[in-house]
Amino acid sequence: MSDELDALRARFGGDNERAIYDEGFAAVASRLFDPKGTRVAPFAGMPTLLDAPHRPVDWSAPDLSDLDVALLGVPMDLGVTNRNGSRFGPRALRTIERVGPYNHVLKTMPTLDLRVADIGDVPFRSRFDLESSHADIEATLARIVSAGVVPLSVGGDHSISLPILRAVGRDRPVAMIHIDAHCDTSGPFDGCKFHHGGPFRQAVLDGVLDPRRTIQIGIRGSSEYLWEFSAASGMTVIHAEEITDLGVARIVQMAREVVGDAPVYVSFDIDSLDPAFAPGTGTPEIGGLTSREAQAILRGLKGIRIAGGDLVEVAPQYDATTNTAHAGAQMLFEILSLVPFSPAIRPTQP
Repeated sequence: MSDELDALRARFGGDNERAIYDEGFAAVASRLFDPKGTRVAPFAGMPTLLDAPHRPVDWSAPDLSDLDVALLGVPMDLGVTNRNGSRFGPRALRTIERVGPYNHVLKTMPTLDLRVADIGDVPFRSRFDLESSHADIEATLARIVSAGVVPLSVGGDHSISLPILRAVGRDRPVAMIHIDAHCDTSGPFDGCKFHHGGPFRQAVLDGVLDPRRTIQIGIRGSSEYLWEFSAASGMTVIHAEEITDLGVARIVQMAREVVGDAPVYVSFDIDSLDPAFAPGTGTPEIGGLTSREAQAILRGLKGIRIAGGDLVEVAPQYDATTNTAHAGAQMLFEILSLVPFSPAIRPTQP
């Protein structure tokens, strides 16, 4: 034992205290630490989504040509059916300081391997009008997509996915991997069809979402009677009750088979997680995914042709411990970590 301890002391003590011998780990550290062994403190500086660089954008003449991915806040919750507050979701995620930058499972540092920036929030004309807010989201996302940039949006309620899909799927309907407690394929509520319980029904009817290349994972709760459109249109639905028997590996396999090589939109509603992990949301449903299961599912999607994605429904006023915002930021990081492996992306070399 003394010989082993002496060897450890020689290798990791004294002048070697900062040495990292694994080549992969050493490469990561070399991109984060300066020659003095210091890195920027996670709590320092202006908070941004995933600590990505902030890029101010002049929306009258936006220039996004040098980006691979745009991280974008969509602080709008005019489409909620229960508790409001997800308009504060983007701000809550920006305050989370302990996510990334290294994904040890996928072995990527996406904010360094890609040209990524937090480009701020959608510029809304009115905080009161749902229809004009959706129009503003679609117009903003259309500019991002036209620039050849992958948009990853933070809501806001899930109704934001409809105008985003109208922009992402305007040239051809896209596939979708949707992780949620609810299918969000219902008809109108109170005479309005643009609420957060129906974006994907409308996206299919608008011709921007391919239902036969759509899979919905984690569905549960008392609203099953509203979701017949999912099965009728050809979507694959995996209920939360099936997850234990199917297992994560089979769910990942099913998702990859459903979307194939099509451009894929990834939509993650934080209420897909059990309220034990994410209480800060407007429509919590017990019996949901664990955060570890959700991470494993997302990480298993490595190599899909990702066209965009969103993280929605974080409502921080119900999130006393900030666990929900932390989980949301981590899931956004997992989605971003898929982008370097998308066939449409050429990662920046270290």
